[in-house]
Amino acid sequence: MYMTERIPPRDPSAGTAVPASAGPADHGDSPPPPRFAFDSHTWREVAHLLANLPCSLVGFTYVATVMLTGLGMTVTVIGFPLLAVGLLGARLLGSSERRRARLLLGVHVDEPSRLPLHGSGGFWPRLWLAVKDPVGWRAVLYESVRLPWGVLTFTVTLVSLFVLWPVVPFLARGMANVDRAMVRALLSPSDELERRIAELESDRGVVVDTAAADLRRIERDLHDGAQARLVNLAMGLGLAKEKLLEDPDAAAAMVEEAHGEVKMALQELRDLARGIHPAVLTDRGLDAALSSVASRCTVPVQVTVDLDERPAAAIEGIAYFTVSELLQNVSKHSGARSASVDVWRSKTRLFIQVRDDGRGGARLDAGTGMRGLAERLDAVDGVFVLDSPEGGGTTVTAELPWRDREK
Repeated sequence: MYMTERIPPRDPSAGTAVPASAGPADHGDSPPPPRFAFDSHTWREVAHLLANLPCSLVGFTYVATVMLTGLGMTVTVIGFPLLAVGLLGARLLGSSERRRARLLLGVHVDEPSRLPLHGSGGFWPRLWLAVKDPVGWRAVLYESVRLPWGVLTFTVTLVSLFVLWPVVPFLARGMANVDRAMVRALLSPSDELERRIAELESDRGVVVDTAAADLRRIERDLHDGAQARLVNLAMGLGLAKEKLLEDPDAAAAMVEEAHGEVKMALQELRDLARGIHPAVLTDRGLDAALSSVASRCTVPVQVTVDLDERPAAAIEGIAYFTVSELLQNVSKHSGARSASVDVWRSKTRLFIQVRDDGRGGARLDAGTGMRGLAERLDAVDGVFVLDSPEGGGTTVTAELPWRDREK
């Protein structure tokens, strides 16, 4: 998950992280008890009940035409694609009903996760994922049972407004509570597991794409760097061997040049290995590794690592490369005079905060690699928070799950 609002830094006196505020609790699901006098809650419930009939007519018509047509044509080639499209449309109808319930009934339910179609392979896997979508099927069920209820609530409410005026608030509350129950039962996410499965399926695509990009980068660096130097070295040594007896001085000069090529190739291989996984991180942990990264930054960087033990190697590596790329951004784009890196642990989370006093104005879509970092953290259930006002410096707070190092 990546956000643009800022997570507060840790409280130095407490030695732990200050979590992001979850905001005040929403009590919109519990309207006050009905009374004979009409209030705003009653009028919204009446409006909802009167709108039930046209909304249920639209929903039932959609289900009866698109969905039943798709089901009936599943024996043909176009049946399953039509069914998948129909379920996506049912999702939209469910979203509209959730919005109506939120505005008129005060029912606040979470929006279901989007279908992770972009990371699900080819056409057929994506099609099957859409066809078995439980959110879409629950929306179909909701629209299927709504028509008789919509007719009943519309009729009772309309008649009551002219005949049973004093008890309308009580009738409206009773029928509105049935609507609230139906929305919660059929239009809310079934459980957290469903949400997490959808997120993990989506994150899998991000991880695969990131790994493929890293492999391409390593292949390119080897091909254009060390490999090319080693080829030149082999050719140079071959020429030196031919001239060894004819022109010893020229052969010595060629050997000297080859020696320089060897040193350059070794340095490039070290840099490449550091980009894959630095030895200092493996041997000495984040404190030493981040200090090494900070020493290569073009501005002074103060590094503070407050960890009583080391996290899992994978989390340690993600933390290292996150700080490394952020400090590269500081060097290239920020115009800062100083920067700082703070790393600390709070219970089961690892926090990283990188600050600079530069020009600010960084964005996730500005081409500085911020979005890629956010996606990498999101793939391991992390959080990426960017705070970069124009002229006010940049603060990036990253949060990773703490996983114990394998014994």
